[in-house]
Amino acid sequence: MDATTTPPSNALTADDQHLIDGVLAGQRRALAKTITLIESTRDDHQVRAHRVLGRLLPHSGKAIRIGISGVPGAGKSTFIEALGVWLIDQGYKLAVLAVDPSSSVSGGSILGDKTRMEQLCMRHEAFIRPSPSAGSLGGVAEKTRESMLACEAAGYDVILVETVGVGQSETTVAGMVDMFVLVQLPNAGDDLQAIKKGIVEIADLVAINKSDINPQMSAVARAQWKQALHMLRPTSPNWRPPVINVSALQKQGMDEFWKEIQNYCTAMKTSGEFEEKRKKQALAWMWSMIESGLHYRFRKNPSVHSALPEISRKVAAGEMTPGAAAHMLLDFLHES
Repeated sequence: MDATTTPPSNALTADDQHLIDGVLAGQRRALAKTITLIESTRDDHQVRAHRVLGRLLPHSGKAIRIGISGVPGAGKSTFIEALGVWLIDQGYKLAVLAVDPSSSVSGGSILGDKTRMEQLCMRHEAFIRPSPSAGSLGGVAEKTRESMLACEAAGYDVILVETVGVGQSETTVAGMVDMFVLVQLPNAGDDLQAIKKGIVEIADLVAINKSDINPQMSAVARAQWKQALHMLRPTSPNWRPPVINVSALQKQGMDEFWKEIQNYCTAMKTSGEFEEKRKKQALAWMWSMIESGLHYRFRKNPSVHSALPEISRKVAAGEMTPGAAAHMLLDFLHES
């Protein structure tokens, strides 16, 4: 095919337009296929995904983005289901992007969130998308940001991102949501001491789940968390992270939780921080994609691919310093 008949890479195909129209019409199947395209590692799929997202972008940005994190066993999925059903009853549409841990051995993922959210799955106002973390730092699938944009374009009012409970590196999720929620258990004590300071510092709200099991212990835990948060510098001068007691199993505390979400959004929008935070996140996202793209192109470079085994052998044998090896390999990018 000559240059006159080759379509430009940014030209929409009929399949692209079909996906775009389907997503904008709120069709769940079209949204699912779009996210599958976004998550694909094939080069041609990535080109298509960028074209589709470019057309969906003007229709995104209207949802509230909330990250849900917490220690394993805190009941994050149960809490999300209880909150989701409550929100739907209030007239909202929500999308849940649940990230499952990938095996470091097989690379496989259980993707079991749909089995843990049976009631929410039956509601047509909800869209649940489990995705493997695939080793992504921060406990969030690499393409979660793009998936959020697609969900917003499809008309979902609330985007909940359930992250893998893996510790301090999970704070990456705070860089892509409007509000970061930490779900904890009532037995604070030693658990509070063991929690990484980094993840607590960026919490905008702490929800103590399973408070119905032992109300007295839950009250103590709430007081301890308030004291701990009071000793830390808040992420915003206009917001002091509240601590609330909830019971996902008993469907208790959902109204108070959502009231705090709305209070937060009001405070941030009034001060101008809400929009400023999203602008900074977009720029950080761009640089993240640049770094990811450079790493990919480095690995794919023919000269690097050819020289890497021998240079690696020399570094391992102590015949070359890691710094010198890195400079030599990076020089191949300048030559290409």
